[in-house]
Amino acid sequence: MNIQIFGKNKCFDTKKAQRYFKERRIKFQYVDIIQYGMSRGELTSVKNVVGLAAMSEAPEISYLAYDEDKLEKLFEYPELLKTPIVRNGKQATVGYCPNVWKTWE
Repeated sequence: MNIQIFGKNKCFDTKKAQRYFKERRIKFQYVDIIQYGMSRGELTSVKNVVGLAAMSEAPEISYLAYDEDKLEKLFEYPELLKTPIVRNGKQATVGYCPNVWKTWE
């Protein structure tokens, strides 16, 4: 498994996700999404798996008409993303999803 956790340092669910993988001794890479953001490729990959609606509930995104514009706004302002975003290769989840992560083990 090649787990990446994109999250915010003050996000409770991000800390729970990190603890979930630590308790199972599964190595992961943590990326502070506020400090480093996500690449366009990573963002698009997650969008293709979970859908754009699941990635953000921010009102700053909802007024935009086109998905490309919404994705661009999320790329420019990663703090609008819902966290944690957990990736395992081409698989991804948004939020705390231990039931899905169990299937990855």
